Amino acid sequence: MNMPKRAPMIGVVALSTLVALAGAPEEGTGQERPDSLRIELERLKAVVDSLRLEVERLQASGQQEEAGDALAALRAAAAEAAAAGGEPVPEEGSQEFVGRQRSLQALNPEISLNADVMGHMNPDDPDADNFFWREFEISLQSALDPFSRAAVFLSRHGSGPEVIPFAHHEEGEEHEEEHEEEHGAGGFDIEEGYVEWVSLPGGLGVKFGKFFQRFGTVNRWHAHALPFQSRSLPHIAFLGEESLAQTGISLSWLAPFGGGSAGTYEATVEVTRSENEGLFGEASSATVLAHLNGFWQFSRSTDFELGGSWLNGHYKDEFESFPRNVYNAEMAFNWRPPSRSRQTGLTIRGGYMLLDGLNQVHEGVPEPTGHETAAGLWSTAELRLSPNWLVGGRFDQVENPAEPDVTQWMASPTLTWWQSEFVRVRGEYDFLSGVEGGDGSGMFILQVTFAMGPHKHATY
Repeated sequence: MNMPKRAPMIGVVALSTLVALAGAPEEGTGQERPDSLRIELERLKAVVDSLRLEVERLQASGQQEEAGDALAALRAAAAEAAAAGGEPVPEEGSQEFVGRQRSLQALNPEISLNADVMGHMNPDDPDADNFFWREFEISLQSALDPFSRAAVFLSRHGSGPEVIPFAHHEEGEEHEEEHEEEHGAGGFDIEEGYVEWVSLPGGLGVKFGKFFQRFGTVNRWHAHALPFQSRSLPHIAFLGEESLAQTGISLSWLAPFGGGSAGTYEATVEVTRSENEGLFGEASSATVLAHLNGFWQFSRSTDFELGGSWLNGHYKDEFESFPRNVYNAEMAFNWRPPSRSRQTGLTIRGGYMLLDGLNQVHEGVPEPTGHETAAGLWSTAELRLSPNWLVGGRFDQVENPAEPDVTQWMASPTLTWWQSEFVRVRGEYDFLSGVEGGDGSGMFILQVTFAMGPHKHATY
């Protein structure tokens, strides 16, 4: 019969598989030894071949019982080796060299590219270019060691139909030319470049370099990650079109108490050099930012975040010099059922911003405004309809820092399609109200953002 003869052969195949798995390096250890692994596999193959020949010899001579005992002994030895960790026992007098060097590829940083391209239709400006690129961003990020990591973001900005509150058409054209001269013609600029120390005792974290400051949450998001095509009107009017980013040091502390519905709390203090010309003019003195943030997990599907920020600096130009403060309050509400997180969800964000310390001199002529502050508010909402489709809305209102009696507002509905986590297509209609009772302006925008590499449209 064939059964007694085939059973030892099946046992040999099973034994060879077990020995090979026991001797293979564990997955995910990061110790890649291709040369030593190839040598070990060749040695195991030779052992299995010799065992198969021995079993065939015993079967041919009619010693079936002896062959079965030999297989049982080998299975027991393999099980004992696997229980001991799977390390092969070297033969006496043999020595095997195993390289422990780190591969050069593992030393390279993670490189990604994010792009933001648009098309638009503006009835008030039919001669404008309909298609343009707004930003190409290259990011390099790496964990330097168990205690620190570094990131550098290089970006090149293009000119397009940006939202410009309190600007007439001619002023908008001049603004676009200045923007292209500053960003487009100059090549890539450094948006962020910093080293960060993590896992410090006491819940501390330190960041040193140029970074998007902790002036709320949305200020830290890059343009391609925003839920709408531009930042809020208060942000643009008070801080500028880009994120508030300056060079200095940031110290954060995560409170050891709280958690869940009791709340998680974080405090941040940043000392930076004055680099925002809109806020601080030609001043080179230090600015100080303080931020407090709380996060509450009300249920498995609902959470709420609330934060407040204060930025203090000094404005200086050829006409005047005075202190300046900016205050910001920001909230976020999220509802996303865990069992249906890919099908439905709702995110609501909003904020209030106050600028204290307005310019009292314009073009060298003293013109008291009668106000010391200008304020603005913003709100956004996004509802997930399916794994790929989202619908959203936005409403902003802001006072003119030069004339606080004048206000302007903007409303924007959106429809977003996520082809994947790498590609996003958004249709948005922006209606900006007129200044001092003038007619407003509307603009339809088709925005496409795509990401290459491991780091995508991050919102952290």
